[in-house]
Amino acid sequence: MRIALFSLLLLVTIPALAQIYKYTDDKGNTVFTNQPPEGVATDKVELPPANTVNIQTPEPPPPLEREQDSDRQQPYRSLSIGGISDEQALRANNGTFIVSAQLDPPLQKGHQIRFLLDGIPQAAPSGATALQLNNVDRGTHLLEIEVLSGDRVLQRSAEEFTVQRVHTSSPAHR
Repeated sequence: MRIALFSLLLLVTIPALAQIYKYTDDKGNTVFTNQPPEGVATDKVELPPANTVNIQTPEPPPPLEREQDSDRQQPYRSLSIGGISDEQALRANNGTFIVSAQLDPPLQKGHQIRFLLDGIPQAAPSGATALQLNNVDRGTHLLEIEVLSGDRVLQRSAEEFTVQRVHTSSPAHR
């Protein structure tokens, strides 16, 4: 049984290992084949290796470092999220809206802001304090804002909010 299975697998893989030959026929046409004709000069065709793509997923953000020294102050007196409602669901039928980082004092030189939606970075860290979020699904989400100095998280603020997207085909709109 094992020999039969091995033989079957060997027969299946043989076409994948076939050599490709190239020759010119009597009418001057270039012909490619895996079986060269007898009595005709052929050239072996060497194919380059197949292209491959390595898909890389973004790295998760580094954990917030806990300061050992309790006397050390955070660089910002306040860090909050603007652009989302505290009490009500956010109505965004296409799931697009702008959020902002509100800092006191303003963003210091050398610091950057990173916006994370449900733990996923939404853009590369930058000095911009506002970001447009696109096509956010309906439901409850967690928005985090991190202040970075290089790769180190200095301060973080998070807020949970709900997106309400009304379906335009709803019977209530007819």
